[in-house]
Amino acid sequence: MLNSLSCSVILLWCFSLLLICCFSTPSTATINTNEIDRLALLAIKSQLHDPLGVTHSWNKSLPMCQWTGVSCGHRHPRVTKLDLSSQSIRGHLSPSIGNLSFLMSIHLENNSFNGEIPLEVGRLFRLKYLILTNNSFSGTIPTNLSHCTNLVRFIAFGNNLVGEIPVEIDNLLKLEKLNIGNNHLTGKLPASIGNLSSLQLIHLGGNSLGGRIPDTLGQLRNLYYLNLALNKLSGRVPPSVYNISSLESFSLLSNRFNGILPLDIGFNLPNLETFIIAQNNFTGPLPDSLVNASNLVILDLSKNHFSGQMSIDFSGLKNLSFVNLAENDLGIGTTNDLEFITSLKNCSELKVLSLYGNGFGGFLPNSISNLSTTITQIAIGSNQISGTIPPGIGNLFNLASITMEFNQLTGTIPSVIGELKDLQLLYLHVNNLQGNIPSSLGNLTLLNKLELGYNSLEGNIPSSLGNCQNLITLLLNSNKFTGTVPQEIVSITTLSLGLDLSDNLLSGPFPPAVSNLKNLLVMDISRNQFSGEIPFTIGSCTSLEYLYMMGNSFNGSIPPSLSSLKSIKELDLSSNNLSGQIPEYLENLTLLKYLNLSYNHFDGEVPTKGVFQNKTEVSLTGNKKLCGGLAEMHLPSCPSKGSKKLKIMLLKVVIPVTVSSLILLSALLVVVTRRRKSANKISRMLQLGEQFPMISYVELSKATNEFSSSNMIGQGRYGSVYKGVLAENGMLVAVKVINLQQKGASKSFTAECDALRHIRHRNLIKIVTICSSIDFKGADFKALVYEYMQNGSLEEWLHQNNDELDTTNTSHVQRLNIAIDVASAIEYLHCHCEPPIVHGDLKPSNVLLDNDMVAHVGDFGLAKLLSDHSLNPAPTTQSSSLGIKGTIGYVAPEYGMGSGVSMPGDVYSFGILLLEMLTGRRPTDSKFNDGLTLHDFARTALPERVMEIVEPSLLLEARVDSNNVENFARLHGEGRVRVEECLVGALRIGVLCSMESPAERMDMTDVVAKLCAVREKYAGSNI
Repeated sequence: MLNSLSCSVILLWCFSLLLICCFSTPSTATINTNEIDRLALLAIKSQLHDPLGVTHSWNKSLPMCQWTGVSCGHRHPRVTKLDLSSQSIRGHLSPSIGNLSFLMSIHLENNSFNGEIPLEVGRLFRLKYLILTNNSFSGTIPTNLSHCTNLVRFIAFGNNLVGEIPVEIDNLLKLEKLNIGNNHLTGKLPASIGNLSSLQLIHLGGNSLGGRIPDTLGQLRNLYYLNLALNKLSGRVPPSVYNISSLESFSLLSNRFNGILPLDIGFNLPNLETFIIAQNNFTGPLPDSLVNASNLVILDLSKNHFSGQMSIDFSGLKNLSFVNLAENDLGIGTTNDLEFITSLKNCSELKVLSLYGNGFGGFLPNSISNLSTTITQIAIGSNQISGTIPPGIGNLFNLASITMEFNQLTGTIPSVIGELKDLQLLYLHVNNLQGNIPSSLGNLTLLNKLELGYNSLEGNIPSSLGNCQNLITLLLNSNKFTGTVPQEIVSITTLSLGLDLSDNLLSGPFPPAVSNLKNLLVMDISRNQFSGEIPFTIGSCTSLEYLYMMGNSFNGSIPPSLSSLKSIKELDLSSNNLSGQIPEYLENLTLLKYLNLSYNHFDGEVPTKGVFQNKTEVSLTGNKKLCGGLAEMHLPSCPSKGSKKLKIMLLKVVIPVTVSSLILLSALLVVVTRRRKSANKISRMLQLGEQFPMISYVELSKATNEFSSSNMIGQGRYGSVYKGVLAENGMLVAVKVINLQQKGASKSFTAECDALRHIRHRNLIKIVTICSSIDFKGADFKALVYEYMQNGSLEEWLHQNNDELDTTNTSHVQRLNIAIDVASAIEYLHCHCEPPIVHGDLKPSNVLLDNDMVAHVGDFGLAKLLSDHSLNPAPTTQSSSLGIKGTIGYVAPEYGMGSGVSMPGDVYSFGILLLEMLTGRRPTDSKFNDGLTLHDFARTALPERVMEIVEPSLLLEARVDSNNVENFARLHGEGRVRVEECLVGALRIGVLCSMESPAERMDMTDVVAKLCAVREKYAGSNI
């Protein structure tokens, strides 16, 4: 009995111990692991700049699981989700993220995180969602991300990631969505991606991927979204990819693919909704089987080499909204080429039909009037289409664009077109149209462009066109119009791109109301029957760059008011009855490169400066009373003027004496100051030599082929820049040779070295080495050696002054990305350097673009390191004896009043640079006079007139004409609206940055955040 009792006691004691082990020990472990999570979050917070105070709750006053953006598990207080999305946060993501071992979800999208994705993320084996969209993460995709084997979504769209897609990605067997589009990824698409059998979405668009699509991609049988657009992929698309029956969205836009489409593609891809393969090299016929993809909404096959008869029956595609077949070789020039249009009448959602730039022939079918009333764009220009414009086109009351140019259309312009209240573009030029312009066109108050040139239209120009107060282009040239020009026409103040009335039978004086056309770039009224004097008021058209008035009967003299045309590049007044002397002010029009005054009655002396210095730029034939000018013009000599010779002799005596005195005084000052500075220079150079590797003059001379002029790629205030190849490693570099004869050059060299040794940022130019030596003649020599930027400077791209660069196609998105790059660099200088740095000379020529069009800010010759007491120096009233430092137009206005350099000064320069990028106009443009500035020009256009002032090339994606409708697909039918919103948002930021008062300007942190927000809004929500 006793033994039994003892055994029971012993068993009870053991059971108690077991309970203690099971419950007490885990409680202690929970406290410890909970503390690990708390410390990890605080470490993450320490690396962030949080302007909205989202992480303010991350303190001891609240339990960790109640912190904003932090979620914990239900069974244990461990962090399972971190959500800081859309909070304007910037900074680095701390490696401590790897200590949150229970983390399943990371949401950091729509912020300004920079730096690399921490390798420690690879320790989070429970992680399912990693969402980093729209930040500035750089570096490569960590290979050890493959350790996160539970990952379901990896979305890093819109960052600055580089390098190749890791082959180790095939470990992520649960991955369903991979979106790493709009980065700078290179290399090939790894074949291992075909092992990710759970993948439903792949978005790799907007990178620089090359090579071929691997056959293994066809193994992804659950894939519904595939976007490889805007890369450098090439070759044929593997047949296996065309067999992924689950595909709903398929985009290969703007690559280098070739080959033909499978004839059975519609049967193998029955679920297709979006099919975009534009801007490639596909050939062959269009498969009739596409009609089997009955869910098709967007079909964009433009800018390829498809050919042959169009025989697709679209009647079964009820949801079809967008059809773009532009710029192919479709059609065979026969009468039934366009019969397929009839089948489109059943597509009740159709908005866009573009057949531009093919070989379609035959009559324009009346069935085009039976298309859905939802249609907004019809583009059939540049074909061989004949027949008349059906009057029933007036039924399509939502039309915003009709472009039928370069065809063989006959008959008249239907007056019902005047009932299309939303019409913005009407292109009917280069056809065989007859009759009058319907006065009803004056009802089109939203019309932007009306182009009717090269037809056989006649009668008077209707004054009702003056009601079209949104016109920016009016081209009526090469017709048979008679009568006078209605003053209502030249009172359309929005006319800015062109007014062309040439080659008609117009007569009478030209209306003085032409003074209203202050924004007009091109005016051509040549070869008509205009008479009377050239209107004095034409001098108010200060934006004119091209003015053609030849072949009329204008008389009298050239009015003095033409001296106001500071932007004029070409002026042709030939074959009129003009008389008097050639005005001397013409030689002061510095942009004038072509002047034709032939076959008039001018007399007197021909000027010899400006445009008159080049015989090939001036034509004076048929003016028998002219004299003087260049010897090459072979004109008789003019009577000499003795008084001029006396003045010249006096100047030859007085000027040398004055200059000699000034030189002596300067020499004395130089001797004194040089002795004082020599000791400081030696000390500074020793410090620089420790910071940067040094290179010899001999090596640089060899690298640049003895500084050959053929290697010169730029020239600035303090020196010249040469392209070179370093012999040691074959590295391509840019060598900035300092012109030590230029005042301030040596100081600029030292300032640039001082600034560059404090900074490291992907958007700042990287210095490779420096040279401080003597050349072969024993003279001092200084040079800075930088990474070479293959795409030159932003200046060259904006103003197209480098023949070696293809600068004709920079979209608004690309310019927005460049602006964000520049803003990020300046924000880094202001907020992340110790001490902070002011650049001091921000302008397009100091922004360099690498091979991937990533911007790098350079030229720190005027940079200044700020001490604590000079972060925002107050303006002073005294003026500087050294003058304003910086570049006129970009330098902040307070600098001219003696204020020291400051961060708001850099913000001002950035604002002007951003406005220049958007408008295409330099701040020193001749348009800006009488107090008007680039800032005012942009500010007064906000928000309604922004599309009128931005550079026309930026509207390529927004235009609704036939050449550019393919972008409708990428922008899901809202292209013009979204592009306009994007441009308005960016322009508003430029205006806020360039306010006259420093206190009213934004700071660079907000600039970066708002620019990213504009980009995000334009891109839309990403999958």
